[in-house]
Parts: sequence; C-alpha cells; structure tokens
Amino acid sequence: MADGSHVHPTWTPEAIRALFDPATGRLDRRVHADEALYQLELERIFARGWNFMAHDSQIPEPGDYVISYIGEDQVIVVRGENGAVNVLVNSCRHRGNALCRAEQGRAKSFVCSYHGWNYGLDGALIGVPGQRTYYHGALDRSTLGLHRAARVEHYLGFWFASMDPDAPSLHDFLGETGRSGIGMICAYGEVEVVDGIQKNIIDCNWKIAVDNLFDWYHVMYSHASAGSSGFVNLAEILHPDNQLVMLGEYGHAISGPGIPAAMQAQLDLLDDDQRAEMSKSMQGGMRLRPRAAKDLMGPVGVRSMGHPNIFPNLWVTISGLQVCLRIPRGPFKTELWWYTIVPKGAPPALRKGMIRTASHLFGPAGLLEQDDGENWSQSTRAARGVVGKGLGQTLQMGLGRDEVKTSAGGEHYIETQINEHGQRWFYRGWTDWMAAGSWAELKASHAAVPQGAV
Repeated sequence: MADGSHVHPTWTPEAIRALFDPATGRLDRRVHADEALYQLELERIFARGWNFMAHDSQIPEPGDYVISYIGEDQVIVVRGENGAVNVLVNSCRHRGNALCRAEQGRAKSFVCSYHGWNYGLDGALIGVPGQRTYYHGALDRSTLGLHRAARVEHYLGFWFASMDPDAPSLHDFLGETGRSGIGMICAYGEVEVVDGIQKNIIDCNWKIAVDNLFDWYHVMYSHASAGSSGFVNLAEILHPDNQLVMLGEYGHAISGPGIPAAMQAQLDLLDDDQRAEMSKSMQGGMRLRPRAAKDLMGPVGVRSMGHPNIFPNLWVTISGLQVCLRIPRGPFKTELWWYTIVPKGAPPALRKGMIRTASHLFGPAGLLEQDDGENWSQSTRAARGVVGKGLGQTLQMGLGRDEVKTSAGGEHYIETQINEHGQRWFYRGWTDWMAAGSWAELKASHAAVPQGAV
C-alpha cells in the first residue's frame, strides 16, 4: 500500500531526503508548494499513518457518528451496535456518492440518496433496491461493503484510525512522547468534547501550520496586538525562559515552556489539595497538575507546559483545553478543526469560562489564530514564486548547542531556551515518512531519537 507509483518520478527517496538537511537546518521551500509531493503525502503520511478521528464523548451510543477525514478521504466514524467504533469511507460502492451529509448525528444505517443502497453501522451492504429484478439476483453484496479503515484503536478515549494494515499498534506508534501529549489532555481527570467543532480554511500549507506550534520565538512579535488588547499577557504565556522539548519516534514532539526539575521536585511533595490552593496564586490561570498526572505524562512530560504534536497533524494546546487538526486541502490550503475539551460534568460557570477562553484565543475568532494565519498564508505564498521557492528556510536556532537527555522511563528531552528543535524534528520525520515505500521500510529506516548534542 502507498507505494507512490503514480507520483512524479523525480521524487526518489534520495531527492526527498535532500529537501531537508538536519545538519544545517536548511529546508527546501518546495515542501510547501509542490503538487507531486502533496499527492505523495496523502499516500505515505495520511493513508499510512494513524489519524485522530473522534473522542468517546462524541459517539457515546450505538449509531452515534461524526464525519472526519483521513487526508482528503472523508470517513464516517460510528459507534456500532456491538459498541465497537468503525471508520468507514463515506463513499457508496455503487457510484461513489457520499452516504452521509450531516457532520454528526445518530443513525440505524446509512442509505445512499442516489439509488438507495443501504449499509449497516459496520459498513456491510444490507440492502439494494431491485437486487432480484434489475440485478437478476447476481449482485454479491458481501464484496460491496463500505471500505473500512484497516486499524481502529484508542488511547484514553481518543480514537485513531489507519488505512494501512501494516501499521504498528497505536500504543507503539505514539510512544512515550505521543502518549504524554494525549495524557496532557486528561491530566486533570475525565474530559468531554464540546459540541460544535470550529472549522475554517487558511491559504497555507498544512506543514507550516504544524511547525508553528513549536515556535515560541514569534509570540512577542506576531501576537503583540493580542497582548496590547489586554486579553492575554504575553509574558505569562512565555513564562520564564525555561523551554522543555521532548522528541519521539515517527516525528512526534512537544515543545514550549517547562517547569524546571528542581521546582517539580518541590511540587511532588504536595498533595492534590495543596496543589489546588497553590494554583490560585499562579500567573495566567495556570493549574498545577494532580499527582496522578505523572502516571499519564511521565516524570518529564508532566513538567511540560508546551505544545505536543501527534504526527502528522494533531496539536494539543493550552494544556489540553483545545486540540486542532490541520487537514490538508491541497498544497496551498489547510482546513483547521478546533475541538474544545472540558472536564466531564464541569459546573456551568467553569464550562462557560473555558469555552470563552478557547474561542477567543484560537479558532476562526481567536486573536492568536488571526495573527498566525496571516503569517502562514504569506509564508506559503512565497514558496510559489520562481525565485522564492529557491531561497529555502533557515531552521538553525539552538542547532548544535543543546543536549538530549533520557529519563529512567525512556523519555527523550532537551532543557534549553527558545529554539527550533521541534521544527527540525518534524521535518526530519516528514522526510522519513515520504522516502519510505512501506511501513516495514519506515520502521527500519526512520531516524532514531538523537542522543547527546543536537
């Protein structure tokens, strides 16, 4: 699967790896503008990888469904009659029509509006008008069910799917860094997704929208207007300049402010009541995580106040208040889906306040998102020009000046100041995925998490 055989022949593994040089930090701008590379991404990254689909709270009962995407393939994520979650390509096997037009709902089956073919919640074709007369009883329904994702698994109630049967388990794919990133969302207890996913399209390449989440260099400059409005305090967002970077296999990373180890050691002495009391005096509304969070995030991950990215395109932000998917819509457009996540059963006032904070920071109406979108759009536009695409990008911040450490639990991390380690690791992972023709090759050839100086 996903061998890229129909993609432009010039993109050999060697040519792909030459697009990013981890030793110098130079990135070829064609990664943000080339149509053939984009088509290869759909095959080798999205169709092959694990894609976030939904949270348990969105599909609690049999028949509950939401619409999502794997690359540009629209899928139905539905809770089956047996409680299992099925991920089905939203395309009738007769003429390709979309079966499900609503973004979410509850159904007993899915009926095509074109000719009435009817599919069960597991994707099986259960009814065809005129099967005995028009088809003379010769139609083999058993071979014409909806295409199902090859693997569907969840971690902490977050469901992922892969179209490739050779993909590793979700647990192994996430690794310590990916599991820590999802653990950040659940660090304070059970959660639920607020109804109403905010969606908007920005004229940018999806990878620019991803690599920005690791970028704490831009905050004081890009978001100066948000700071001057009084809605956010940029100095509190940045915290003291203690940056904690975690690197994981297959391109996962976390980057941003981190609690120093000595301070965490003092926090570990406090019980949950003491942590809650201490949080009342913390700047920026920061909440200290309860003791149980260390089990979910690991001894290093629990110190992170930064941004995880689950490769390829799932961003966890504001310590899990929101997650965002960057869904590709061609080389020059990205659709952003913003999920707001609140404590399960939260009091109405708390729930309302958390939703207000999320909506005003990120998403279509977010003060920070509007600043970011302008930058992403202009950076993508520059990659389209004959001269501009040849100039490259420079990702050199912190290069060769920091050290990767390994915790007793196997977490790989860097303690430093503002840097571009996360961006470099993301593009290093991207070239690994793009150059490998199969999961077997990717497992064997992807870059190991570095040790020592980086």
